[in-house]
Amino acid sequence: MDILETYIKTAPSPQNALDIFKGEWSSKLPDDCGLQAGGAGLFEDPRIEWALAQFGGCTHKQVLELGPLEGGHTSMLEKAGAASITAIEANSRAYLKCLVVKEVLQLKQASFLYGDFVEFLKTNTAQFDVCIASGVLYHMPNPAELIALAAQFTSQMMIWTHYYDQAIIAEMPHYAGKFSPGVTRDYQGFHHTLYRQNYGAALDWAGFCGGSQPFSHWLSREDIIQCCHHFGFKQVETNFEQPDHPNGPSFALVAMK
Repeated sequence: MDILETYIKTAPSPQNALDIFKGEWSSKLPDDCGLQAGGAGLFEDPRIEWALAQFGGCTHKQVLELGPLEGGHTSMLEKAGAASITAIEANSRAYLKCLVVKEVLQLKQASFLYGDFVEFLKTNTAQFDVCIASGVLYHMPNPAELIALAAQFTSQMMIWTHYYDQAIIAEMPHYAGKFSPGVTRDYQGFHHTLYRQNYGAALDWAGFCGGSQPFSHWLSREDIIQCCHHFGFKQVETNFEQPDHPNGPSFALVAMK
C-alpha cells in the first residue's frame, strides 16, 4: 500500500469521514443529513420506537446498548432523551464507524467502548435502566448466557433476533448446510436446544458484522422467550414477527421485570 493513498486532498466534510468505510456501511443515515452510507434504516428504526413505548420512554435513563454496529440505534436513544448510553462494540471496524457517526451527528450522551460485551457483563457492577440487544443474540456462541448476564443489570431489555425454526430454514436454499443438528444444553438450570450456524463465505466481506467466532448458536423462538422468563423477566411482549425474513425467521421482544 502506498502510504500517500491514506491521505485526502479535499476540504474536510462529514462525507469524507463516512467514505473512509465506503462500501462497508450497513446503515442509511437520516434523510435530513444529506449523506451517503448504507441502505438499512437503523437510524429511524420502528423496532426501537416500539420498544421505548413499552418502556415508557428512556428520558433521563441509563441505557446499555450491546453491539451498536454503526450507531444508528444509539442516535435514536440520544434523541429520545437518554441520560447516557454505554454502547459496547467488539468489531473494530464497526467501532470506528460508530466514532465517525458520533462526530458527524455530534452525539453527546453516548460513550462507545471497544470490547466484548459478554466479558464486560461478567465484571460489570453498574445498573442500567434499559438494555438494547438488537441484532446480537443470534451471533452468540452461548445465547442463554447473554440473557442471564443482562438480566443481572437491567429491568427492561429489548431484543431483536433471528431464531431457528426447522420447517422454515429447510425451505431456504441459501441456508443449506449452514446449520448443524440441535444439541441440548443446560445453562444455570435453563434447559434448551442450540443450533450451530456457520458464517461461511460471509467472513470474507470487509463489512462483516457477525460474531467473533466462525460460528454462532441459534435458539428457537420459544426458547428465547422462556430464557427471559427463567432469568427473571416476568413480562415479555413480542412484535415485528417476520418468519419469512431472507436471513432467517426473526422477531422482536421486550422483557420487563
